[in-house]
Amino acid sequence: MGGQEFGFVKEAFDTNWIAPLGPHVDGFERDLSAYTGAANVAALSSGTAALHLALILSGVERGDEVICQSMTFSASANPIAYLGAIPVFIDSESDTWNIDPVLLEEAIIERIKKGKKPKAIIPVHLYGMPAKMDEIMAISAKYGIPVIEDAAEALGSTYNGKACGTFGELGILSFNGNKIITTSGGGALIGDSEGPVQKAKFLATQARDPAPHYQHSHIGYNYRMSNICAGIGRGQLLVLNDRVAQRRSNYDFYVEQFSSLRGVSFLNEAKGNFSNRWLTTILINPDQSGGITREDVRLALEKDNIESRPLWKPMHMQPVFKDAPAYVNGISEELFNTGLCLPSGSNLLKEELERVTSIVRNMWK
Repeated sequence: MGGQEFGFVKEAFDTNWIAPLGPHVDGFERDLSAYTGAANVAALSSGTAALHLALILSGVERGDEVICQSMTFSASANPIAYLGAIPVFIDSESDTWNIDPVLLEEAIIERIKKGKKPKAIIPVHLYGMPAKMDEIMAISAKYGIPVIEDAAEALGSTYNGKACGTFGELGILSFNGNKIITTSGGGALIGDSEGPVQKAKFLATQARDPAPHYQHSHIGYNYRMSNICAGIGRGQLLVLNDRVAQRRSNYDFYVEQFSSLRGVSFLNEAKGNFSNRWLTTILINPDQSGGITREDVRLALEKDNIESRPLWKPMHMQPVFKDAPAYVNGISEELFNTGLCLPSGSNLLKEELERVTSIVRNMWK
């Protein structure tokens, strides 16, 4: 917490605005619009809810196919299944670890030949690193398939100076407790077109028709953010730039400390990319490290009560999606096998970072 959240929450209690909707929800949406540059924002209960609504607004129905980045958290793919649609997973490229534009176009061409033109494309800005949006948007325009950007991990990241989440027809943000800022639980749907975002707000409040009684012409959802959570978010946004600076400082510290370790590499920023460095990740090549593996490092840290985690297990390798079409090149599987997420919290003290790096460095001595 940054310290100013309590004032917004107290105001919500003092004015008795507790339930979903309220002045803080409106204010949080305005604040997010100003920060990201997106013209329209709907504050929702989660990033997953935002993606679910985005797919509905894109016309996705049972039996349709939706292209999704494979290297991601399951929340990027689950809403496709909610609708009875079929995810088509695309592997990563090595520059950003995000969806490979070459494989993306190959998949679209093949799906169209099979008579199943995809209804949407979901790229993910993994760990806050922007995807290759120029290439992705060009492919989107070429084949007339809308892009829904999963920027859940990328608030504060930019691509050629433009905020992640604002390139596609719709973008989604997450304010879950592990994100760079939090509303406890929450998310947002953003976009430049007013119509889809306004419809998302309608659907997210149980799709109640404008009538003096309760009347419903559409299936609705209980997806709106509460005024309390939005108050937390307004306070968090005030320190977002500080949080980005702290995360980037963590990354710089790890790079400095591990630069001499054989077989250890980092995900560098490509030209035009600015990453919030939500998580600092490393790759460990056992052929160059003297046999030390990602799992060796993880267990050494765990022994000292320090949590680290492997990179996301790709969706095409997940049991629940084992029958889904996938276009793979082996990159995401290799990233999963050799990659590790290091402690990256915004409130890490220097001595805590030094404790982490000392344990790892000692493994190479």
